Amino acid sequence: MIEELRETVCGLHAELVRNNLVAWTAGNVSGRLPGADLFVIKPSGVSYDDLTPGSMVVCDLDGAPVEGALAPSSDTAAHAYVYRHMPQVNGVVHTHSTYASAWAARGEPIPCVLTAMADEFGGAIPVGPFALIGGDDIGRGVVETLSGHRSRAVLMRNHGVFAVGESPKAAVKAAVMCEDVARTVHLSRQLGEPLPIAPADVDRLYDRYQNVYGQRSDR
Repeated sequence: MIEELRETVCGLHAELVRNNLVAWTAGNVSGRLPGADLFVIKPSGVSYDDLTPGSMVVCDLDGAPVEGALAPSSDTAAHAYVYRHMPQVNGVVHTHSTYASAWAARGEPIPCVLTAMADEFGGAIPVGPFALIGGDDIGRGVVETLSGHRSRAVLMRNHGVFAVGESPKAAVKAAVMCEDVARTVHLSRQLGEPLPIAPADVDRLYDRYQNVYGQRSDR
């Protein structure tokens, strides 16, 4: 299972590049190993073109490397904190995607003015506190901000996006969607004040997308 997770996490980094969410070596994806207190994460400072399943680093939930020849991402402690405190989360993604990071630089939540936001995030995308890289302060901010919130993404102030999901792929999807709506809402504000969606309609849209939309294995 660990080798399969290495392959999955490695492959998902290509999605960050393909969706223009990262520059140079910034950003990272991690995935929790089901049934074990371990997760797999990108190595620090390695070019996306050079990533392989074997270069992924296996860490315990304290963020200590247990398998792999390379040093893990500088955000490892943040990912580890999220996994320790959000047992429902099995994937974490961090990006400095352009439009979402611009909102983060302003310390401003992205308001829920698009049905796609209601579908995916169940409301506004919130802002987390400023925190320095390297320790678990970022992870603490992510957990505190998302606790009790339907959003799967948080804009860490002056930093960028952290997104979570029930799988690494779901977390990457949330990061992709976060950048997409950040761009669209920014463009909308250049034309005038965006129109909010009524909370009751947000609830209905979120429920439909999460529970009805797409294929269901029991159908």
